[in-house]
Amino acid sequence: MYDVVIVGAGVSGCAIARELARYDCSVCVVEREEDVCCGTSKANSAIVHAGFDADPGSLMAKLNVEGNRLMYEWAKELNFAVLPIGSLVVCVSEADMAGLEMLYKRGVMNGVPDLRIIDRKELLELEPNVSDTAVAALWAPTGGIVDPFGLTVALAENAAANGVEFRFNAPVSDVRRIDGGFEVVAGDERIAARAVVNAAGVYADELHNCFAGLAGAPDAGQDIPTVSAEPLRIVPRKGEYYLLDTTAGQHVRHTVFMLPTSMGKGVLVSPTVHGNLIVGPTAKDVESKEATNTTAQGLAEVVSKCSLTVKDVPLREVITTFAGLRAHQEKHDFVIGEMEGAPGLFDCAAIESPGLTSAPAIGVMVSGMVARRLQLSHKPEGAFDPTRPGVVNLMATSFDEWDQLCRENPQYGNIICRCCRVSEAQIVDAIHRKPQATSLDAIKRRTSATMGRCQGGFCTPKIMEIIERELGVSADQITKRGPGSELVVGTNKDRITQPAASLKGGEEL
Repeated sequence: MYDVVIVGAGVSGCAIARELARYDCSVCVVEREEDVCCGTSKANSAIVHAGFDADPGSLMAKLNVEGNRLMYEWAKELNFAVLPIGSLVVCVSEADMAGLEMLYKRGVMNGVPDLRIIDRKELLELEPNVSDTAVAALWAPTGGIVDPFGLTVALAENAAANGVEFRFNAPVSDVRRIDGGFEVVAGDERIAARAVVNAAGVYADELHNCFAGLAGAPDAGQDIPTVSAEPLRIVPRKGEYYLLDTTAGQHVRHTVFMLPTSMGKGVLVSPTVHGNLIVGPTAKDVESKEATNTTAQGLAEVVSKCSLTVKDVPLREVITTFAGLRAHQEKHDFVIGEMEGAPGLFDCAAIESPGLTSAPAIGVMVSGMVARRLQLSHKPEGAFDPTRPGVVNLMATSFDEWDQLCRENPQYGNIICRCCRVSEAQIVDAIHRKPQATSLDAIKRRTSATMGRCQGGFCTPKIMEIIERELGVSADQITKRGPGSELVVGTNKDRITQPAASLKGGEEL
Protein backbone atom coordinates (compact mmCIF):
# COMPACT_ATOMS: atom_id res chain seq x y z
CA MET A 1 0.00 0.00 0.00
CA TYR A 2 1.23 3.46 -0.90
CA ASP A 3 0.54 6.43 1.31
CA VAL A 4 -0.61 8.50 -1.68
CA VAL A 5 -1.65 7.81 -5.27
CA ILE A 6 -1.79 10.84 -7.56
CA VAL A 7 -3.91 10.47 -10.69
CA GLY A 8 -2.46 12.54 -13.52
CA ALA A 9 1.13 13.38 -14.48
CA GLY A 10 0.54 16.87 -15.81
CA VAL A 11 2.16 19.91 -14.27
CA SER A 12 -0.19 19.96 -11.25
CA GLY A 13 0.20 16.25 -10.51
CA CYS A 14 3.98 16.40 -10.85
CA ALA A 15 4.19 19.52 -8.66
CA ILE A 16 2.17 17.75 -5.95
CA ALA A 17 4.38 14.66 -6.28
CA ARG A 18 7.54 16.73 -5.96
CA GLU A 19 6.28 18.48 -2.84
CA LEU A 20 5.01 15.24 -1.24
CA ALA A 21 8.50 13.81 -1.75
CA ARG A 22 9.61 16.17 1.03
CA TYR A 23 7.63 14.00 3.47
CA ASP A 24 8.38 10.54 4.85
CA CYS A 25 5.80 8.74 2.73
CA SER A 26 5.41 6.52 -0.34
CA VAL A 27 3.91 8.13 -3.44
CA CYS A 28 2.82 6.72 -6.81
CA VAL A 29 1.72 8.76 -9.83
CA VAL A 30 -0.52 7.01 -12.37
CA GLU A 31 -1.02 8.46 -15.85
CA ARG A 32 -3.25 7.34 -18.70
CA GLU A 33 -0.74 8.45 -21.36
CA GLU A 34 2.79 7.17 -21.99
CA ASP A 35 4.68 10.07 -20.42
CA VAL A 36 4.36 13.15 -18.26
CA CYS A 37 3.00 16.37 -19.76
CA CYS A 38 0.72 14.79 -22.36
CA GLY A 39 -2.48 16.79 -21.83
CA THR A 40 -3.26 20.42 -21.06
CA SER A 41 0.24 20.94 -19.69
CA LYS A 42 1.86 20.44 -23.08
CA ALA A 43 -0.45 22.57 -25.26
CA ASN A 44 -0.85 26.06 -23.84
CA SER A 45 0.52 29.58 -24.14
CA ALA A 46 3.58 28.86 -21.93
CA ILE A 47 3.00 32.11 -20.04
CA VAL A 48 3.94 32.96 -16.45
CA HIS A 49 0.95 35.16 -15.65
CA ALA A 50 1.47 38.07 -13.29
CA GLY A 51 -1.92 37.59 -11.62
CA PHE A 52 -4.02 40.66 -12.51
CA ASP A 53 -6.75 38.81 -14.39
CA ALA A 54 -8.33 36.53 -11.75
CA ASP A 55 -11.17 37.76 -9.51
CA PRO A 56 -9.88 39.01 -6.15
CA GLY A 57 -10.42 36.49 -3.39
CA SER A 58 -10.55 33.50 -5.75
CA LEU A 59 -8.20 30.52 -5.54
CA MET A 60 -7.01 31.46 -9.02
CA ALA A 61 -5.92 34.90 -7.81
CA LYS A 62 -4.16 33.63 -4.69
CA LEU A 63 -2.36 30.70 -6.33
CA ASN A 64 -1.46 32.66 -9.48
CA VAL A 65 0.47 35.33 -7.56
CA GLU A 66 2.11 32.81 -5.24
CA GLY A 67 2.89 30.47 -8.15
CA ASN A 68 4.48 33.35 -10.05
CA ARG A 69 6.81 34.03 -7.13
CA LEU A 70 7.73 30.38 -6.67
CA MET A 71 8.23 29.77 -10.40
CA TYR A 72 11.42 31.80 -10.53
CA GLU A 73 12.72 30.19 -7.32
CA TRP A 74 12.01 26.66 -8.53
CA ALA A 75 13.69 27.36 -11.88
CA LYS A 76 16.98 27.86 -10.03
CA GLU A 77 16.56 24.59 -8.11
CA LEU A 78 15.26 22.46 -10.96
CA ASN A 79 17.05 23.93 -13.98
CA PHE A 80 14.15 24.59 -16.33
CA ALA A 81 13.84 27.59 -18.64
CA VAL A 82 11.88 30.63 -17.48
CA LEU A 83 12.38 34.25 -18.60
CA PRO A 84 10.91 37.24 -16.71
CA ILE A 85 10.27 39.30 -19.84
CA GLY A 86 7.15 41.06 -18.52
CA SER A 87 3.71 41.34 -20.07
CA LEU A 88 1.59 44.09 -21.61
CA VAL A 89 -2.19 44.34 -21.83
CA VAL A 90 -2.78 46.68 -24.75
CA CYS A 91 -5.75 49.03 -24.93
CA VAL A 92 -6.61 50.04 -28.50
CA SER A 93 -9.28 52.66 -27.80
CA GLU A 94 -9.60 55.66 -25.46
CA ALA A 95 -13.16 54.51 -24.80
CA ASP A 96 -11.80 51.33 -23.19
CA MET A 97 -9.39 53.00 -20.76
CA ALA A 98 -11.81 52.39 -17.89
CA GLY A 99 -11.40 48.67 -18.50
CA LEU A 100 -7.63 49.01 -18.28
CA GLU A 101 -7.94 50.93 -15.01
CA MET A 102 -10.21 48.21 -13.63
CA LEU A 103 -7.69 45.52 -14.57
CA TYR A 104 -4.96 47.51 -12.83
CA LYS A 105 -7.04 47.84 -9.63
CA ARG A 106 -7.81 44.12 -9.73
CA GLY A 107 -4.11 43.33 -10.00
CA VAL A 108 -3.31 45.58 -7.04
CA MET A 109 -6.00 43.85 -4.97
CA ASN A 110 -4.49 40.48 -5.91
CA GLY A 111 -1.07 41.62 -4.70
CA VAL A 112 0.69 41.81 -8.07
CA PRO A 113 3.83 43.91 -7.58
CA ASP A 114 5.03 46.83 -9.71
CA LEU A 115 1.97 47.15 -11.97
CA ARG A 116 1.78 50.37 -14.01
CA ILE A 117 -0.37 51.84 -16.73
CA ILE A 118 1.89 53.28 -19.42
CA ASP A 119 1.07 55.67 -22.27
CA ARG A 120 1.60 55.10 -25.99
CA LYS A 121 5.04 56.71 -25.99
CA GLU A 122 6.43 54.36 -23.35
CA LEU A 123 4.58 51.44 -24.93
CA LEU A 124 6.32 52.07 -28.25
CA GLU A 125 9.68 52.10 -26.49
CA LEU A 126 8.92 48.66 -25.09
CA GLU A 127 7.21 47.28 -28.21
CA PRO A 128 7.98 49.06 -31.51
CA ASN A 129 5.65 46.68 -33.39
CA VAL A 130 2.59 47.46 -31.31
CA SER A 131 -0.46 48.32 -33.43
CA ASP A 132 -1.03 51.86 -34.66
CA THR A 133 -4.31 52.00 -32.72
CA ALA A 134 -2.73 51.23 -29.33
CA VAL A 135 -3.22 54.08 -26.85
CA ALA A 136 -1.96 52.62 -23.54
CA ALA A 137 -1.11 49.37 -21.79
CA LEU A 138 -0.93 47.70 -18.41
CA TRP A 139 2.74 46.84 -17.77
CA ALA A 140 3.39 43.83 -15.49
CA PRO A 141 7.14 43.25 -15.07
CA THR A 142 6.63 40.02 -13.10
CA GLY A 143 5.02 38.32 -16.10
CA GLY A 144 7.18 35.90 -18.02
CA ILE A 145 7.47 32.87 -20.26
CA VAL A 146 8.35 29.29 -19.35
CA ASP A 147 9.05 25.96 -21.00
CA PRO A 148 5.97 23.93 -19.95
CA PHE A 149 7.61 20.67 -21.05
CA GLY A 150 10.81 21.46 -19.19
CA LEU A 151 8.93 22.50 -16.05
CA THR A 152 6.80 19.35 -15.90
CA VAL A 153 9.69 17.02 -16.72
CA ALA A 154 11.89 18.72 -14.13
CA LEU A 155 9.22 18.25 -11.45
CA ALA A 156 8.79 14.58 -12.38
CA GLU A 157 12.53 13.91 -12.45
CA ASN A 158 13.05 15.55 -9.06
CA ALA A 159 10.10 13.64 -7.62
CA ALA A 160 11.46 10.34 -9.00
CA ALA A 161 14.94 11.08 -7.65
CA ASN A 162 13.34 11.50 -4.22
CA GLY A 163 11.47 8.20 -4.30
CA VAL A 164 8.20 8.86 -6.15
CA GLU A 165 7.14 6.06 -8.53
CA PHE A 166 5.44 6.62 -11.90
CA ARG A 167 3.12 4.28 -13.79
CA PHE A 168 2.25 5.14 -17.41
CA ASN A 169 -0.36 3.79 -19.85
CA ALA A 170 -2.52 3.30 -16.76
CA PRO A 171 -5.94 4.98 -17.14
CA VAL A 172 -7.92 5.01 -13.90
CA SER A 173 -11.31 3.34 -14.25
CA ASP A 174 -12.42 3.10 -10.61
CA VAL A 175 -11.65 4.03 -7.01
CA ARG A 176 -13.00 1.80 -4.23
CA ARG A 177 -12.87 1.73 -0.44
CA ILE A 178 -10.77 -0.97 1.21
CA ASP A 179 -9.56 -1.48 4.76
CA GLY A 180 -7.15 1.29 5.61
CA GLY A 181 -7.79 3.39 2.53
CA PHE A 182 -8.67 3.04 -1.14
CA GLU A 183 -8.02 0.84 -4.14
CA VAL A 184 -7.31 2.55 -7.45
CA VAL A 185 -7.92 0.51 -10.59
CA ALA A 186 -5.33 1.81 -13.06
CA GLY A 187 -5.04 -0.09 -16.31
CA ASP A 188 -4.50 -3.74 -15.40
CA GLU A 189 -3.31 -2.91 -11.87
CA ARG A 190 -5.03 -2.49 -8.55
CA ILE A 191 -3.09 -0.03 -6.41
CA ALA A 192 -3.84 0.54 -2.72
CA ALA A 193 -3.35 3.89 -1.01
CA ARG A 194 -4.24 5.74 2.17
CA ALA A 195 -5.05 8.85 0.13
CA VAL A 196 -5.84 9.61 -3.53
CA VAL A 197 -5.30 12.93 -5.31
CA ASN A 198 -7.33 13.74 -8.41
CA ALA A 199 -5.17 15.76 -10.83
CA ALA A 200 -6.68 14.27 -13.98
CA GLY A 201 -7.02 17.42 -16.11
CA VAL A 202 -10.04 17.45 -18.41
CA TYR A 203 -11.04 14.06 -16.96
CA ALA A 204 -10.98 15.35 -13.36
CA ASP A 205 -14.78 15.62 -13.25
CA GLU A 206 -15.14 11.89 -13.89
CA LEU A 207 -12.82 11.06 -11.00
CA HIS A 208 -14.46 13.69 -8.77
CA ASN A 209 -17.85 12.12 -9.39
CA CYS A 210 -16.37 8.71 -8.58
CA PHE A 211 -15.03 10.14 -5.31
CA ALA A 212 -18.48 11.58 -4.55
CA GLY A 213 -19.95 8.10 -4.63
CA LEU A 214 -17.72 7.21 -1.68
CA ALA A 215 -18.67 10.23 0.44
CA GLY A 216 -20.52 9.91 3.71
CA ALA A 217 -21.17 12.33 6.55
CA PRO A 218 -18.91 15.41 6.64
CA ASP A 219 -15.77 14.98 8.74
CA ALA A 220 -15.56 17.83 11.24
CA GLY A 221 -12.59 19.14 13.15
CA GLN A 222 -9.91 19.09 10.45
CA ASP A 223 -8.21 22.26 9.27
CA ILE A 224 -8.30 21.16 5.63
CA PRO A 225 -10.08 23.00 2.78
CA THR A 226 -12.96 20.95 1.42
CA VAL A 227 -14.81 20.63 -1.87
CA SER A 228 -18.45 19.71 -2.31
CA ALA A 229 -19.49 16.18 -3.17
CA GLU A 230 -21.98 17.64 -5.65
CA PRO A 231 -21.44 16.50 -9.27
CA LEU A 232 -18.72 18.37 -11.15
CA ARG A 233 -18.76 19.05 -14.87
CA ILE A 234 -15.60 19.95 -16.77
CA VAL A 235 -16.11 21.54 -20.18
CA PRO A 236 -13.13 21.16 -22.52
CA ARG A 237 -12.27 24.63 -23.83
CA LYS A 238 -10.23 24.46 -27.01
CA GLY A 239 -7.50 26.96 -27.80
CA GLU A 240 -5.84 27.00 -31.22
CA TYR A 241 -2.37 28.43 -31.89
CA TYR A 242 0.18 29.29 -34.51
CA LEU A 243 3.84 28.64 -33.75
CA LEU A 244 6.27 30.68 -35.83
CA ASP A 245 9.91 29.97 -36.63
CA THR A 246 12.79 31.42 -34.62
CA THR A 247 13.28 33.92 -37.46
CA ALA A 248 10.13 35.64 -36.13
CA GLY A 249 10.97 35.27 -32.44
CA GLN A 250 12.01 38.89 -31.91
CA HIS A 251 8.94 40.47 -33.48
CA VAL A 252 7.80 41.28 -29.94
CA ARG A 253 9.96 41.41 -26.81
CA HIS A 254 7.25 40.84 -24.21
CA THR A 255 3.99 38.93 -23.93
CA VAL A 256 1.35 41.14 -25.56
CA PHE A 257 -2.27 40.64 -24.52
CA MET A 258 -5.33 42.48 -25.76
CA LEU A 259 -7.62 44.17 -23.26
CA PRO A 260 -10.95 42.32 -23.34
CA THR A 261 -13.55 44.47 -25.13
CA SER A 262 -16.91 44.07 -26.84
CA MET A 263 -14.89 42.65 -29.76
CA GLY A 264 -13.81 39.72 -27.61
CA LYS A 265 -10.85 38.73 -25.48
CA GLY A 266 -8.42 38.61 -28.35
CA VAL A 267 -5.26 36.55 -28.63
CA LEU A 268 -1.74 36.99 -27.32
CA VAL A 269 1.50 37.40 -29.23
CA SER A 270 4.61 36.33 -27.34
CA PRO A 271 8.15 35.06 -27.66
CA THR A 272 8.86 31.57 -26.34
CA VAL A 273 11.84 30.38 -24.33
CA HIS A 274 12.97 28.45 -27.41
CA GLY A 275 13.14 31.63 -29.50
CA ASN A 276 9.93 31.13 -31.47
CA LEU A 277 6.87 33.37 -31.65
CA ILE A 278 3.51 32.00 -30.43
CA VAL A 279 0.18 33.49 -31.49
CA GLY A 280 -3.18 32.48 -30.00
CA PRO A 281 -5.33 31.03 -28.53
CA THR A 282 -8.97 30.91 -29.44
CA ALA A 283 -11.49 29.85 -26.79
CA LYS A 284 -14.26 27.51 -27.87
CA ASP A 285 -16.12 25.02 -25.69
CA VAL A 286 -16.23 21.54 -27.24
CA GLU A 287 -17.81 18.23 -26.29
CA SER A 288 -14.94 15.82 -26.81
CA LYS A 289 -12.09 15.63 -24.32
CA GLU A 290 -9.83 14.48 -27.14
CA ALA A 291 -10.66 17.30 -29.60
CA THR A 292 -7.14 18.62 -30.07
CA ASN A 293 -7.54 19.11 -33.81
CA THR A 294 -7.10 22.54 -35.34
CA THR A 295 -9.80 24.08 -37.53
CA ALA A 296 -9.78 26.52 -40.43
CA GLN A 297 -12.23 28.73 -38.58
CA GLY A 298 -10.19 28.80 -35.37
CA LEU A 299 -6.92 29.57 -37.10
CA ALA A 300 -8.57 32.31 -39.16
CA GLU A 301 -9.76 33.87 -35.90
CA VAL A 302 -6.20 33.91 -34.57
CA VAL A 303 -5.01 35.67 -37.73
CA SER A 304 -7.73 38.33 -37.58
CA LYS A 305 -7.32 39.11 -33.87
CA CYS A 306 -3.55 39.17 -33.48
CA SER A 307 -3.27 42.29 -35.67
CA LEU A 308 -5.42 44.25 -33.23
CA THR A 309 -2.48 44.57 -30.84
CA VAL A 310 0.60 43.77 -32.92
CA LYS A 311 1.15 44.87 -36.51
CA ASP A 312 2.83 42.95 -39.28
CA VAL A 313 2.94 39.60 -37.45
CA PRO A 314 5.06 37.49 -39.85
CA LEU A 315 2.60 34.65 -40.24
CA ARG A 316 4.43 33.32 -43.30
CA GLU A 317 7.01 32.05 -40.82
CA VAL A 318 4.54 29.51 -39.35
CA ILE A 319 6.14 26.10 -38.77
CA THR A 320 3.18 24.38 -37.12
CA THR A 321 -0.27 24.86 -35.63
CA PHE A 322 -1.69 23.08 -32.62
CA ALA A 323 -4.62 23.05 -30.22
CA GLY A 324 -4.93 22.39 -26.50
CA LEU A 325 -7.85 21.86 -24.13
CA ARG A 326 -8.42 23.74 -20.89
CA ALA A 327 -10.37 22.15 -18.03
CA HIS A 328 -13.08 24.79 -17.66
CA GLN A 329 -15.91 24.68 -15.15
CA GLU A 330 -18.86 27.03 -14.81
CA LYS A 331 -17.69 28.88 -11.67
CA HIS A 332 -14.34 29.61 -13.34
CA ASP A 333 -12.17 28.83 -10.34
CA PHE A 334 -9.91 26.00 -9.29
CA VAL A 335 -11.55 23.15 -7.36
CA ILE A 336 -8.99 22.17 -4.73
CA GLY A 337 -9.63 20.45 -1.40
CA GLU A 338 -10.61 17.25 0.36
CA MET A 339 -13.93 15.75 -0.63
CA GLU A 340 -16.63 16.42 1.99
CA GLY A 341 -17.45 13.18 3.75
CA ALA A 342 -14.58 11.30 2.10
CA PRO A 343 -11.39 11.83 4.15
CA GLY A 344 -8.33 10.94 2.11
CA LEU A 345 -9.82 11.82 -1.29
CA PHE A 346 -8.50 15.11 -2.67
CA ASP A 347 -9.51 17.14 -5.72
CA CYS A 348 -7.15 19.23 -7.81
CA ALA A 349 -9.65 19.89 -10.57
CA ALA A 350 -10.69 22.58 -13.07
CA ILE A 351 -7.09 23.71 -13.38
CA GLU A 352 -7.26 26.01 -16.38
CA SER A 353 -5.32 29.20 -17.09
CA PRO A 354 -3.45 30.39 -15.01
CA GLY A 355 -2.90 26.77 -13.96
CA LEU A 356 0.61 26.52 -15.39
CA THR A 357 1.75 29.56 -13.41
CA SER A 358 -0.10 28.37 -10.31
CA ALA A 359 1.40 24.86 -10.38
CA PRO A 360 4.14 25.46 -7.78
CA ALA A 361 1.64 26.96 -5.35
CA ILE A 362 -0.82 24.15 -6.09
CA GLY A 363 1.89 21.62 -5.29
CA VAL A 364 2.59 23.26 -1.94
CA MET A 365 -1.12 23.60 -1.06
CA VAL A 366 -2.24 20.08 -1.93
CA SER A 367 0.79 18.35 -0.43
CA GLY A 368 0.16 20.26 2.78
CA MET A 369 -3.47 19.11 2.90
CA VAL A 370 -2.49 15.48 2.33
CA ALA A 371 0.25 15.70 4.96
CA ARG A 372 -2.22 16.99 7.55
CA ARG A 373 -4.75 14.28 6.77
CA LEU A 374 -2.16 11.46 6.95
CA GLN A 375 -0.16 13.12 9.73
CA LEU A 376 3.03 12.93 7.68
CA SER A 377 6.35 14.21 8.96
CA HIS A 378 9.10 15.79 6.87
CA LYS A 379 12.08 13.68 5.93
CA PRO A 380 15.22 14.21 8.00
CA GLU A 381 17.39 17.13 6.94
CA GLY A 382 19.37 16.23 3.84
CA ALA A 383 17.10 13.31 2.89
CA PHE A 384 15.21 15.39 0.32
CA ASP A 385 17.21 16.87 -2.54
CA PRO A 386 15.37 19.89 -4.02
CA THR A 387 17.74 20.16 -6.99
CA ARG A 388 17.72 18.49 -10.36
CA PRO A 389 20.67 18.26 -12.77
CA GLY A 390 20.11 20.51 -15.74
CA VAL A 391 20.13 19.45 -19.37
CA VAL A 392 22.55 20.66 -22.00
CA ASN A 393 21.22 23.27 -24.44
CA LEU A 394 23.64 23.57 -27.34
CA MET A 395 21.73 26.57 -28.70
CA ALA A 396 22.87 28.48 -25.61
CA THR A 397 26.37 26.96 -25.43
CA SER A 398 29.52 28.73 -26.63
CA PHE A 399 31.78 26.94 -29.11
CA ASP A 400 34.50 26.62 -26.46
CA GLU A 401 32.03 25.00 -24.07
CA TRP A 402 30.74 22.77 -26.85
CA ASP A 403 34.28 21.76 -27.74
CA GLN A 404 34.88 20.72 -24.14
CA LEU A 405 31.65 18.70 -24.10
CA CYS A 406 32.77 16.88 -27.26
CA ARG A 407 36.14 16.07 -25.69
CA GLU A 408 34.36 14.55 -22.71
CA ASN A 409 31.71 12.78 -24.80
CA PRO A 410 32.09 12.64 -28.61
CA GLN A 411 28.31 12.09 -28.95
CA TYR A 412 27.89 15.84 -28.39
CA GLY A 413 29.53 16.31 -31.78
CA ASN A 414 26.94 14.20 -33.59
CA ILE A 415 24.08 16.57 -34.33
CA ILE A 416 20.81 14.70 -34.81
CA CYS A 417 18.32 17.60 -34.97
CA ARG A 418 19.86 20.36 -37.06
CA CYS A 419 17.01 22.84 -36.64
CA CYS A 420 17.32 22.92 -32.84
CA ARG A 421 20.95 21.75 -32.59
CA VAL A 422 20.27 18.62 -30.56
CA SER A 423 23.07 16.07 -30.29
CA GLU A 424 23.09 12.31 -29.87
CA ALA A 425 24.34 12.78 -26.30
CA GLN A 426 21.29 14.83 -25.33
CA ILE A 427 18.90 12.22 -26.72
CA VAL A 428 20.74 9.39 -24.93
CA ASP A 429 20.58 11.40 -21.70
CA ALA A 430 16.81 11.90 -22.08
CA ILE A 431 16.27 8.18 -22.65
CA HIS A 432 18.11 7.18 -19.48
CA ARG A 433 16.78 9.78 -17.05
CA LYS A 434 13.88 8.83 -14.77
CA PRO A 435 11.07 8.89 -15.82
CA GLN A 436 12.48 7.65 -19.14
CA ALA A 437 11.75 9.14 -22.54
CA THR A 438 10.77 6.16 -24.68
CA SER A 439 8.75 7.79 -27.48
CA LEU A 440 9.52 10.45 -30.08
CA ASP A 441 7.29 13.01 -28.36
CA ALA A 442 8.84 12.26 -24.96
CA ILE A 443 12.27 13.00 -26.42
CA LYS A 444 10.90 16.13 -28.07
CA ARG A 445 9.62 17.44 -24.76
CA ARG A 446 13.00 16.92 -23.10
CA THR A 447 15.41 17.99 -25.83
CA SER A 448 13.35 20.03 -28.38
CA ALA A 449 14.41 17.60 -31.14
CA THR A 450 11.79 17.63 -33.96
CA MET A 451 10.45 21.03 -32.78
CA GLY A 452 12.24 23.09 -35.43
CA ARG A 453 11.51 24.26 -38.92
CA CYS A 454 11.39 20.79 -40.50
CA GLN A 455 9.21 19.40 -37.65
CA GLY A 456 11.18 16.16 -37.51
CA GLY A 457 11.41 15.57 -41.24
CA PHE A 458 15.16 14.95 -41.13
CA CYS A 459 15.88 13.76 -37.59
CA THR A 460 13.05 11.32 -36.84
CA PRO A 461 14.73 8.22 -38.39
CA LYS A 462 17.98 8.99 -36.56
CA ILE A 463 16.18 9.40 -33.23
CA MET A 464 14.42 6.08 -33.78
CA GLU A 465 17.77 4.37 -34.38
CA ILE A 466 19.06 5.74 -31.08
CA ILE A 467 15.94 4.54 -29.23
CA GLU A 468 16.37 1.09 -30.81
CA ARG A 469 19.98 0.89 -29.68
CA GLU A 470 19.55 2.31 -26.17
CA LEU A 471 16.36 0.44 -25.20
CA GLY A 472 16.95 -2.76 -27.17
CA VAL A 473 13.64 -2.55 -29.02
CA SER A 474 12.74 -2.96 -32.67
CA ALA A 475 11.64 -0.08 -34.89
CA ASP A 476 8.04 -1.30 -35.03
CA GLN A 477 7.83 -0.98 -31.23
CA ILE A 478 8.74 2.72 -31.24
CA THR A 479 5.82 5.13 -31.04
CA LYS A 480 5.23 8.81 -31.53
CA ARG A 481 3.14 9.13 -28.37
CA GLY A 482 2.36 5.71 -26.93
CA PRO A 483 0.47 2.59 -28.06
CA GLY A 484 -1.41 3.07 -31.31
CA SER A 485 1.01 5.64 -32.75
CA GLU A 486 3.65 3.31 -34.14
CA LEU A 487 5.49 4.69 -37.16
CA VAL A 488 6.83 1.43 -38.60
CA VAL A 489 4.66 -1.57 -39.49
CA GLY A 490 7.33 -3.78 -41.06
CA THR A 491 10.20 -3.80 -43.50
CA ASN A 492 10.12 -3.85 -47.29
CA LYS A 493 12.66 -6.67 -47.31
CA ASP A 494 10.48 -8.93 -45.17
CA ARG A 495 7.50 -8.16 -47.33
CA ILE A 496 9.05 -8.90 -50.73
CA THR A 497 10.71 -12.11 -49.54
CA GLN A 498 7.67 -13.72 -47.98
CA PRO A 499 6.29 -16.78 -49.85
CA ALA A 500 3.67 -16.03 -52.47
CA ALA A 501 1.24 -18.35 -50.69
CA SER A 502 1.25 -16.04 -47.66
CA LEU A 503 0.13 -12.99 -49.63
CA LYS A 504 -3.48 -11.89 -49.49
CA GLY A 505 -5.66 -12.21 -52.53
CA GLY A 506 -4.89 -9.62 -55.19
CA GLU A 507 -1.45 -8.70 -53.75
CA GLU A 508 1.65 -8.93 -55.93
CA LEU A 509 5.27 -9.65 -55.17
